[in-house]
Amino acid sequence: MLRAARERTPSRRAPGEYMSRAELAEAVCAWLWETTQIKYELDGHYIAKLERGAVRWPGAAYRSGLRSVLEVATDNELGFTPPGGPATLDVDLACCSTFGLEDDLVDAGDESVALLTMAEESNVGDLTVEQLHADIQRIAQNYLKVPTKPLFLRSRAIRDRAFRLLAGRQPPGQTRDLYAAAGWALTLLAWMSVDLGRPDVAESHTRTAWACADAAGHDELRAWVRATQHTAAFWQDDFGRAAEYAESGLRYAGGSSALFLASVAAVDLARTGRVDDARHALVVAKDTKINPDVNELGGPLLCTPERAEGIWSDVHLALGEAQYTADHADRGVALFEAAPHALRNYGSERMVRLQQVKARLELGELDGAGEALDAVLATPPEYRVRPLIHRISEVAAITRTDRYGTESKTRAMHEAIREFVRRPATARGRTH
Repeated sequence: MLRAARERTPSRRAPGEYMSRAELAEAVCAWLWETTQIKYELDGHYIAKLERGAVRWPGAAYRSGLRSVLEVATDNELGFTPPGGPATLDVDLACCSTFGLEDDLVDAGDESVALLTMAEESNVGDLTVEQLHADIQRIAQNYLKVPTKPLFLRSRAIRDRAFRLLAGRQPPGQTRDLYAAAGWALTLLAWMSVDLGRPDVAESHTRTAWACADAAGHDELRAWVRATQHTAAFWQDDFGRAAEYAESGLRYAGGSSALFLASVAAVDLARTGRVDDARHALVVAKDTKINPDVNELGGPLLCTPERAEGIWSDVHLALGEAQYTADHADRGVALFEAAPHALRNYGSERMVRLQQVKARLELGELDGAGEALDAVLATPPEYRVRPLIHRISEVAAITRTDRYGTESKTRAMHEAIREFVRRPATARGRTH
């Protein structure tokens, strides 16, 4: 399967030919350097080993690079299979990509708190920050497309470099730019911390990020900090506080943050039982216009129409409207699938597919639910973030209700989800 994918990928050197093994290896190394700033050693001989099946489960970085260069969405499409064996990891480690990052998560949160005083004191520095902002945009756009740890560490490095520069002297305009760079890096660290199962640590980052946004006078940064604070509160089931953050952020939002905040506010209100307010908020969200002149970072800090469709499906689900949930989720998934690989937000797409699963279970459409679930079960282990595990566990709970207790199809779905959350493994085929 890997060889077939290579041989249908046009060579960048020889028109009319397909990629050689050596060219593929060079392209993967170049992509990894561009996205992680880490040099990897990969050559045509190793590609040959992969194609022969001598190595069936290369490292996460190589798998990410191969998926990107060969333009496929999952490891399965390249024939990669993880080593078997019984479950040995606790769900909090294996299922949500936290393994190996727990100490880094906590340390980074503590460091952000320690930097809060500096952020509030308007120290100055001397450097053009264009490269810092370019690095931040690269991280945002590659999040959940490459392994998380290099991006997390790179975000922390940008944060630290910006604060070191702020200790010097430079014109006020550059000072504001440095605060903005630090604030965006902190916001990314916070978002990653939520995804890695530590929304409490995320809040440490966002407090300092808010101080940076104030120092920079940057409204769109303020809006995305509030969006991140909303997300941290949401995944702690504090929907009232989440709604407050969303409503606060709307005062500053101009770009796609306005669409995101208006949409999630409707979800929060629906989950707190404020049905009329939620319906009104949903109407506002659907009427929200995005200012095209606002510069967008991308990745988690961008709300595309397909991402908004997924959020709206969540509102209808909370309101008990399964058909509307399905309609919005279906439109969202169709838009995700039509997006170019470089712009496709796979993290949000997986969450919307789980909305499809829930809606179809509520509607009694078991085959459709199973098909949507299979796409999520193919998620590579390094991208199984905590919110994804939370949502897919909710699906598992639905399959065990009295309504479906005797259905063989939902029992099979439940067992597949159980395997997914208990050990890192690619999806296996199921009989519906």
